[in-house]
Amino acid sequence: MDAMERLKSAIDRAGSCGCVGIDPVLERIPAEIQGEPIERVREFCLGVLDEVVDAVGVVKPQSACFERFGAAGYGVLEEVIGRANELGLVVILDAKRGDIGSSAGHYAAGAKFMGADWITCSPYMGRSSIQPFLDAGLGVFALCRTSNPDADELQSLMADDGSSLAQHTAKMIEGLGNQVGAVVGATNAAAETEALRSAMPSAMFLVPGVGAQGGTVADVKAMCIAGASSHGGLGVVINASRSVLFPDACEGESWNDAVRREAAAFAGLCSSLLD
Repeated sequence: MDAMERLKSAIDRAGSCGCVGIDPVLERIPAEIQGEPIERVREFCLGVLDEVVDAVGVVKPQSACFERFGAAGYGVLEEVIGRANELGLVVILDAKRGDIGSSAGHYAAGAKFMGADWITCSPYMGRSSIQPFLDAGLGVFALCRTSNPDADELQSLMADDGSSLAQHTAKMIEGLGNQVGAVVGATNAAAETEALRSAMPSAMFLVPGVGAQGGTVADVKAMCIAGASSHGGLGVVINASRSVLFPDACEGESWNDAVRREAAAFAGLCSSLLD
């Protein structure tokens, strides 16, 4: 199967288009996980994978959270991706690469070597910065309309034809084939995300911004492909990170149980989009 087929298959197996972001923050890792910082990150992330595997089919490790620890961090990232592979989870490596073609080729080889299925990229250096990842057999989620509050500074700039930079990016993404999807944040207005769906009628959207950033699963409805008959056919992968990784535990509840509970609740909300 190609990257898109693997992604849709994983979503359908899980019965939910939810994705859990693996974004370890040392200061928020449960106190009962002891040891050196990088060992705490390792134990926490591997534990999270075990708790979410029954709820979602996709995980998204945030490379920066591991890179900050240098070579040891890269080693843990590779181990986390390997464990996700063993569990049958599709891995989106959130690395936001965006360099010229020759450099992109090296980044692509590294991501493929680690075992990622998809990678996030910044498309603003053009198609040649994305093609090497496709040549390596990876799927690509290109930044299009992100969820950060200051995204308007560039993404809402209007061209002479009256369309925004985000809309021009959408046209490029649509022209790159079905192994390229778009990052579209849940915090954006429904009218804007509906317009992006019209510009990319069959593309897969990776949707951040749900949970801690204030977006909701209901906000994603405008991005879904109308008439879908399966969860994978909805055309969205909804990511939640902090809200799943660091939930408030109930009295007597372990951190593992709290993560499992929150992942199941999130996956259930995502499942409701097919109703």
